[in-house]
Amino acid sequence: MGQACRIVTPILATPSGRLYQADCVDVLHCVEAETVDLAFADPPFNLGKTYASRINDALADENYVSWCETWLTEMIRTLKPGGTLMLWNLPKWNIPLGHFLGKHLTFRHWISVDIKYSLPIAGRLYPSHYSLLYFVKGTKPAIFHPDRIPIACCRHCGGELKDYGGYKDKMNPRGVNISDVWTDIPPVRHAKYKKWEANALPLKLMDRIVSMSTDPGSLVLDPFGGSGTTFVAAELTGRRWIGGDLGCSSILERFASLDGDREHLKEIQRQKNMLFTEEDLRRREKSGKPLSKRYRVEVPSSGAACRCEPEGMPSEVPMSL
Repeated sequence: MGQACRIVTPILATPSGRLYQADCVDVLHCVEAETVDLAFADPPFNLGKTYASRINDALADENYVSWCETWLTEMIRTLKPGGTLMLWNLPKWNIPLGHFLGKHLTFRHWISVDIKYSLPIAGRLYPSHYSLLYFVKGTKPAIFHPDRIPIACCRHCGGELKDYGGYKDKMNPRGVNISDVWTDIPPVRHAKYKKWEANALPLKLMDRIVSMSTDPGSLVLDPFGGSGTTFVAAELTGRRWIGGDLGCSSILERFASLDGDREHLKEIQRQKNMLFTEEDLRRREKSGKPLSKRYRVEVPSSGAACRCEPEGMPSEVPMSL
């Protein structure tokens, strides 16, 4: 462990995880060195928001960065060799924090996640993505198996929005390689999935992160639990987890019944690692747009036509798509 652990009893314990109601640094002090496979952090963004914990969310820039470096240092300590650290924040903060992490870890990716996070700001471009920094302890990750995603298709007819030309027979039936720009992560707005006072990360986001950088039985750490999405993703996919938050009421409420999250996760996982979703195949069948026989997937029957036009593709398409 780091400094002396001052936390004795978790506020929630499951067969897979432990949740502590405590400051992030105190939680991290209770985690042994080099035991964590994935360390994920979604800290306050220093936007002047009011939190139930009454933390100061309007620090001077240098003070905010210094505070972040304190708990990032502890997170680095907890990582196994080859372990992954992912940091979710606004680009403004991930620039200096990425510079700090680069002194201790190996940079892998800056992932842009296309979710609009504010109203347009006069005199500036419309902020429409979050930054997800991906670093690893050592030269390469010990675990790395990213999801594959379906081809983007017209939501009316199911036709491809990009033309893969002569490469159709080289497309992997399990889907397209994921890039470092994620445009398929929906914000959590529907009442069916947003039932907690705390800001909730999309379950699809955390399932993707957990799946990419851990195996069943791996240990996942999150010192800023928020609404508990990290812990839910870990719990429902057979990972061990540990973390905390200054206020855990939303997480406790969520863990009181995971049925809704379990069904949501099944739907998320049902629509990945395939070249075409079942919904898009049904749309194609209904609208009469049969799949090219060059795809190595089952081709549906035909129906009526659709007039949507595919977007152009670069002249060179990687053979490993």
